[in-house]
Amino acid sequence: MNSKINPMGRAILDYYKKGKADRLRVFSPMFEEDEIPLRTLFRIYETMPKIERKALDMATGKTLDVGAGSGCHSLVLQEKGIDVTAIDISPLSVETMKQRGVKDVREQDFFTIEGQQYDTILMLMNGIGIVGTLERMPDFFRHLDNILAPGGQVLCDSSDISYVFETEDGSIEYPDTDGYYGEVCYQMQYKDTIGEPFPWLYIDADTLRERAARNGYAVEVVAEGEHYDYLARITKRICIV
Repeated sequence: MNSKINPMGRAILDYYKKGKADRLRVFSPMFEEDEIPLRTLFRIYETMPKIERKALDMATGKTLDVGAGSGCHSLVLQEKGIDVTAIDISPLSVETMKQRGVKDVREQDFFTIEGQQYDTILMLMNGIGIVGTLERMPDFFRHLDNILAPGGQVLCDSSDISYVFETEDGSIEYPDTDGYYGEVCYQMQYKDTIGEPFPWLYIDADTLRERAARNGYAVEVVAEGEHYDYLARITKRICIV
Protein backbone atom coordinates (compact mmCIF):
# COMPACT_ATOMS: atom_id res chain seq x y z
CA MET A 1 0.00 0.00 0.00
CA ASN A 2 1.33 3.44 -0.95
CA SER A 3 2.19 5.18 2.34
CA LYS A 4 1.09 8.51 0.86
CA ILE A 5 -2.47 7.23 0.40
CA ASN A 6 -3.87 8.04 3.80
CA PRO A 7 -7.28 6.89 5.06
CA MET A 8 -8.96 10.31 5.04
CA GLY A 9 -7.78 11.17 1.54
CA ARG A 10 -8.97 7.85 0.19
CA ALA A 11 -12.35 8.24 1.90
CA ILE A 12 -12.77 11.81 0.62
CA LEU A 13 -12.07 10.80 -2.98
CA ASP A 14 -14.41 7.81 -2.74
CA TYR A 15 -17.23 9.97 -1.37
CA TYR A 16 -16.70 12.59 -4.06
CA LYS A 17 -16.72 10.06 -6.90
CA LYS A 18 -19.50 7.77 -5.65
CA GLY A 19 -21.60 9.94 -3.35
CA LYS A 20 -21.02 7.44 -0.57
CA ALA A 21 -18.15 5.77 1.24
CA ASP A 22 -17.31 3.13 3.81
CA ARG A 23 -16.73 4.11 7.43
CA LEU A 24 -13.78 6.36 8.17
CA ARG A 25 -12.85 4.88 11.54
CA VAL A 26 -10.98 6.79 14.24
CA PHE A 27 -9.10 5.15 17.11
CA SER A 28 -7.53 6.62 20.24
CA PRO A 29 -6.26 5.08 23.49
CA MET A 30 -8.27 7.76 25.33
CA PHE A 31 -11.67 7.17 23.72
CA GLU A 32 -13.90 4.52 22.24
CA GLU A 33 -13.76 3.92 18.50
CA ASP A 34 -15.44 6.70 16.54
CA GLU A 35 -16.01 7.59 12.89
CA ILE A 36 -16.05 10.75 10.79
CA PRO A 37 -19.23 11.20 8.72
CA LEU A 38 -17.87 11.95 5.24
CA ARG A 39 -20.83 14.14 4.33
CA THR A 40 -19.69 16.71 6.92
CA LEU A 41 -16.54 17.29 4.84
CA PHE A 42 -18.65 18.31 1.82
CA ARG A 43 -20.93 20.84 3.48
CA ILE A 44 -22.03 24.02 1.77
CA TYR A 45 -22.01 27.35 3.60
CA GLU A 46 -25.65 27.14 4.68
CA THR A 47 -25.17 23.79 6.44
CA MET A 48 -21.89 24.60 8.16
CA PRO A 49 -21.78 25.25 11.93
CA LYS A 50 -21.99 28.90 12.92
CA ILE A 51 -18.33 28.92 13.95
CA GLU A 52 -17.22 27.96 10.45
CA ARG A 53 -19.59 30.46 8.83
CA LYS A 54 -18.27 33.20 11.13
CA ALA A 55 -14.67 32.41 10.16
CA LEU A 56 -15.49 32.46 6.45
CA ASP A 57 -17.28 35.78 6.87
CA MET A 58 -14.20 37.23 8.62
CA ALA A 59 -11.65 36.02 6.05
CA THR A 60 -10.06 38.86 4.08
CA GLY A 61 -7.13 39.35 1.73
CA LYS A 62 -4.77 36.60 0.66
CA THR A 63 -6.00 33.53 2.54
CA LEU A 64 -4.47 30.15 3.39
CA ASP A 65 -6.85 27.24 4.06
CA VAL A 66 -4.87 24.76 6.16
CA GLY A 67 -5.78 21.06 6.10
CA ALA A 68 -8.39 21.88 3.48
CA GLY A 69 -9.63 18.29 3.04
CA SER A 70 -12.34 18.28 0.37
CA GLY A 71 -12.04 22.05 -0.15
CA CYS A 72 -15.48 23.06 1.13
CA HIS A 73 -14.19 26.21 2.85
CA SER A 74 -11.97 27.21 -0.07
CA LEU A 75 -14.86 26.87 -2.49
CA VAL A 76 -16.99 29.23 -0.39
CA LEU A 77 -14.18 31.80 -0.31
CA GLN A 78 -13.60 31.50 -4.04
CA GLU A 79 -17.26 32.27 -4.67
CA LYS A 80 -16.82 35.41 -2.54
CA GLY A 81 -13.89 36.50 -4.70
CA ILE A 82 -11.21 35.85 -2.07
CA ASP A 83 -7.72 34.84 -3.18
CA VAL A 84 -7.41 31.50 -1.36
CA THR A 85 -4.74 28.83 -1.38
CA ALA A 86 -5.75 25.38 -0.10
CA ILE A 87 -3.14 23.03 1.34
CA ASP A 88 -3.36 19.44 2.54
CA ILE A 89 -0.80 16.70 3.13
CA SER A 90 -3.00 14.09 1.43
CA PRO A 91 -2.45 13.71 -2.34
CA LEU A 92 -5.94 12.23 -2.77
CA SER A 93 -7.51 15.17 -0.95
CA VAL A 94 -5.56 17.49 -3.24
CA GLU A 95 -6.77 15.56 -6.28
CA THR A 96 -10.36 15.82 -5.02
CA MET A 97 -10.10 19.56 -4.48
CA LYS A 98 -8.76 20.07 -7.98
CA GLN A 99 -11.63 18.05 -9.43
CA ARG A 100 -14.11 20.10 -7.38
CA GLY A 101 -12.77 23.33 -8.83
CA VAL A 102 -10.48 24.75 -6.15
CA LYS A 103 -8.14 26.91 -8.21
CA ASP A 104 -4.99 27.03 -6.07
CA VAL A 105 -4.30 23.70 -4.36
CA ARG A 106 -1.00 22.44 -3.00
CA GLU A 107 0.11 19.19 -1.39
CA GLN A 108 2.01 20.69 1.50
CA ASP A 109 2.54 20.58 5.25
CA PHE A 110 1.71 23.86 6.99
CA PHE A 111 5.08 23.96 8.73
CA THR A 112 7.01 23.76 5.43
CA ILE A 113 5.56 26.94 3.89
CA GLU A 114 8.26 29.44 2.96
CA GLY A 115 8.45 32.67 1.01
CA GLN A 116 4.74 33.50 1.26
CA GLN A 117 2.71 35.67 3.59
CA TYR A 118 -1.05 35.57 4.14
CA ASP A 119 -3.54 38.08 5.47
CA THR A 120 -5.80 35.32 6.80
CA ILE A 121 -4.84 31.79 7.83
CA LEU A 122 -7.82 29.47 8.28
CA MET A 123 -7.48 26.42 10.53
CA LEU A 124 -11.02 25.08 10.80
CA MET A 125 -12.62 21.87 12.05
CA ASN A 126 -10.27 21.81 15.06
CA GLY A 127 -7.54 22.80 12.62
CA ILE A 128 -5.08 24.05 15.21
CA GLY A 129 -4.90 20.41 16.26
CA ILE A 130 -2.07 19.95 13.75
CA VAL A 131 0.26 21.60 16.28
CA GLY A 132 0.02 18.30 18.15
CA THR A 133 1.22 19.25 21.62
CA LEU A 134 1.54 22.29 23.86
CA GLU A 135 5.31 21.88 23.68
CA ARG A 136 5.16 22.66 19.96
CA MET A 137 3.20 25.90 20.34
CA PRO A 138 6.34 28.10 20.23
CA ASP A 139 7.22 26.50 16.87
CA PHE A 140 3.74 27.38 15.64
CA PHE A 141 4.05 31.04 16.62
CA ARG A 142 7.59 31.32 15.22
CA HIS A 143 6.24 30.02 11.93
CA LEU A 144 3.46 32.63 12.03
CA ASP A 145 6.17 35.28 12.40
CA ASN A 146 7.30 34.32 8.90
CA ILE A 147 4.05 33.62 7.03
CA LEU A 148 1.46 35.92 8.61
CA ALA A 149 1.36 39.29 6.85
CA PRO A 150 1.56 42.50 8.93
CA GLY A 151 -1.89 43.10 10.39
CA GLY A 152 -2.93 39.55 9.48
CA GLN A 153 -5.07 37.11 11.40
CA VAL A 154 -5.32 33.41 12.15
CA LEU A 155 -8.88 32.11 12.45
CA CYS A 156 -8.88 28.75 14.18
CA ASP A 157 -11.32 26.68 16.15
CA SER A 158 -10.76 24.19 18.92
CA SER A 159 -12.55 22.63 21.86
CA ASP A 160 -12.07 22.38 25.60
CA ILE A 161 -12.41 18.63 26.09
CA SER A 162 -12.29 18.75 29.90
CA TYR A 163 -15.98 17.73 29.82
CA VAL A 164 -14.85 14.27 28.71
CA PHE A 165 -13.32 13.74 32.14
CA GLU A 166 -16.32 14.93 34.15
CA THR A 167 -17.50 12.49 36.82
CA GLU A 168 -21.06 11.85 37.99
CA ASP A 169 -20.73 14.42 40.77
CA GLY A 170 -19.64 17.11 38.31
CA SER A 171 -15.97 17.18 39.24
CA ILE A 172 -13.20 16.81 36.65
CA GLU A 173 -10.75 13.92 36.91
CA TYR A 174 -8.00 14.48 34.36
CA PRO A 175 -6.11 11.50 32.96
CA ASP A 176 -3.10 10.38 34.96
CA THR A 177 -0.44 11.57 32.51
CA ASP A 178 2.32 14.16 32.53
CA GLY A 179 0.91 15.90 29.45
CA TYR A 180 -1.88 18.39 28.89
CA TYR A 181 -5.33 16.77 28.90
CA GLY A 182 -6.07 18.05 25.39
CA GLU A 183 -3.18 16.14 23.80
CA VAL A 184 -4.67 13.15 22.02
CA CYS A 185 -3.17 10.42 19.85
CA TYR A 186 -5.30 9.27 16.90
CA GLN A 187 -5.15 6.66 14.20
CA MET A 188 -7.51 6.32 11.24
CA GLN A 189 -8.62 3.45 9.06
CA TYR A 190 -10.59 3.39 5.82
CA LYS A 191 -11.23 -0.05 4.29
CA ASP A 192 -7.78 -1.70 4.27
CA THR A 193 -5.87 1.58 4.51
CA ILE A 194 -4.52 2.12 8.02
CA GLY A 195 -2.79 5.40 8.78
CA GLU A 196 0.09 6.05 11.11
CA PRO A 197 -0.73 7.27 14.64
CA PHE A 198 -0.55 11.05 14.94
CA PRO A 199 -0.78 13.60 17.78
CA TRP A 200 -3.66 16.07 17.87
CA LEU A 201 -4.20 19.06 20.14
CA TYR A 202 -7.47 20.31 21.62
CA ILE A 203 -6.65 23.52 23.46
CA ASP A 204 -8.94 25.46 25.77
CA ALA A 205 -9.23 29.20 25.15
CA ASP A 206 -7.46 30.30 28.34
CA THR A 207 -4.46 28.10 27.60
CA LEU A 208 -4.36 29.34 24.02
CA ARG A 209 -4.37 32.96 25.25
CA GLU A 210 -1.57 32.24 27.70
CA ARG A 211 0.63 30.45 25.15
CA ALA A 212 -0.02 33.12 22.53
CA ALA A 213 0.92 35.92 24.96
CA ARG A 214 4.22 34.19 25.72
CA ASN A 215 5.05 34.41 22.02
CA GLY A 216 3.90 37.94 21.26
CA TYR A 217 0.36 37.19 20.03
CA ALA A 218 -3.13 38.05 21.23
CA VAL A 219 -6.22 35.83 21.17
CA GLU A 220 -9.83 36.96 20.90
CA VAL A 221 -12.67 34.44 21.13
CA VAL A 222 -15.11 35.65 18.48
CA ALA A 223 -17.69 32.86 18.57
CA GLU A 224 -18.67 29.89 20.70
CA GLY A 225 -20.31 26.67 19.56
CA GLU A 226 -22.71 24.29 21.24
CA HIS A 227 -20.20 21.56 22.10
CA TYR A 228 -17.49 23.30 24.14
CA ASP A 229 -15.97 24.59 20.89
CA TYR A 230 -14.96 28.13 20.04
CA LEU A 231 -13.52 30.25 17.22
CA ALA A 232 -10.41 32.26 18.03
CA ARG A 233 -8.82 35.16 16.18
CA ILE A 234 -5.05 35.26 16.69
CA THR A 235 -3.14 38.45 15.87
CA LYS A 236 0.39 39.73 16.41
CA ARG A 237 0.67 42.08 19.36
CA ILE A 238 1.78 45.60 18.46
CA CYS A 239 4.81 46.67 20.46
CA ILE A 240 4.75 50.35 21.39
CA VAL A 241 8.21 51.73 22.06
